[in-house]
Amino acid sequence: MIITQKYIDGLTYKIIGCAIEVHKNLGPGLLESVYEKCFIYELGLQGLYCLSQQTIPIQYKDVTLDAELRYDVLVENLIVVELKSSDWIYPIYEAVLLTYMKMLAKPKGIIINFNCTNIFKEGQKTLVNEYYAALPKE
Repeated sequence: MIITQKYIDGLTYKIIGCAIEVHKNLGPGLLESVYEKCFIYELGLQGLYCLSQQTIPIQYKDVTLDAELRYDVLVENLIVVELKSSDWIYPIYEAVLLTYMKMLAKPKGIIINFNCTNIFKEGQKTLVNEYYAALPKE
């Protein structure tokens, strides 16, 4: 299968749907780790493959370092998802996600903040990069 922007956008829709389902059942106010476990379970129910809390190796000059840097969830080996339970989606969250996307060479990332009243309207932010732009549209 050829990975396209359309495919990744459809996957994004499913991922956000999973987050909405978790939020609908749990509501705001819990720890990020609780949402992560439920979110991963929901992704599995939707038939989506994911990895969680994997380390990201740091390439510094001529050496690869293990700095214990971890992403929250990687869906279908394409989309990095950072989960939050915060009062707002801060710019630093975006910067971190963009860095993870670059380090992992992934085309899309989603920040999902469960501490909100509506995931779709205020609780998510989707980011793309040059890897996404290089993909065919259809």
